[in-house]
Amino acid sequence: MSLKTPHINRRNLLLGAAATPFVMASASPALAAADMMGIGATRFNRMKLGGFEVTTLLVGTRTVEGPQNIFGMNASAEDFAAASQAANIPTDKAQFFFTPTVVNTGSELVLFDTGLNPDAMTGALQAADYSPDQIDTVVITHMHGDHIGGVAGDAGVTFANARHVTGSAEMNFWKGTEGKNKAFEAKVRPNIERFEMLDDGASVAPGITATAAFGHTPGHMGYRLESQGKQLMIAADFANHYVWSLAHPDWEVKFDMDKSAAAATRKKMLDMLAADKTPFVGYHMPWPAVGYVATHGDGYHYVPASYQLML
Repeated sequence: MSLKTPHINRRNLLLGAAATPFVMASASPALAAADMMGIGATRFNRMKLGGFEVTTLLVGTRTVEGPQNIFGMNASAEDFAAASQAANIPTDKAQFFFTPTVVNTGSELVLFDTGLNPDAMTGALQAADYSPDQIDTVVITHMHGDHIGGVAGDAGVTFANARHVTGSAEMNFWKGTEGKNKAFEAKVRPNIERFEMLDDGASVAPGITATAAFGHTPGHMGYRLESQGKQLMIAADFANHYVWSLAHPDWEVKFDMDKSAAAATRKKMLDMLAADKTPFVGYHMPWPAVGYVATHGDGYHYVPASYQLML
């Protein structure tokens, strides 16, 4: 079959140009008929770490006004604005993310934190092709409501087949403060017999080790994953924002119960993550909540993961 190039002259060019508006005009109504879909995101992100599969789950996201009422409470408005401008984010609002993590070790499924409520938690699990009855172990990093909200609901315990694990310092603190943590009273205290307690350095499962990260709460824990020489840190709430907390570890965060201890923990963990180039999952980091820490002058910088954990 032969192909012939059409002869292009001024008359043909003008005729073609004249016809173009009619083609575009006839197509416009069809294009305009599509509905606006609204902001959207995936609900899970699956990676590999040696022989493990690590899946972050987006159980919720919301916009919060007035972020300096939460982050950088001891920073000047000028410093807060400068840090925000450098990161190209607004000063008057922030987007919050809530990100539990499932780790498949090959022999069991371990869930870290349970989100805001059972429906959101199970919905994200199902989007990732897991079901609540498959979860073997539920690990609670600390007892704030956005981490224990999915432990139980009106239908009872969400993960009925799972052992439940948390830090002993965390459990003992909240057990002794009756009525001061509504989520704990509603979700955990009625099911307290289900919980096993562990301390710094204890093993949850082969390749999963507890790491004390106190300050955000009295017994806040991180968890180090290790498989086939690869490591990742489940870092929970040691830093609650990638700029206003991670990049400025001395800035106070409203929800840190012991602010000086939380700042010391941030610096210690940031130094470790940066020196070892260890990736981490941060519960409130921008979705999909996986990244690295780089040193930046005398401070730190958040580097979102790209494809490192796909290889």
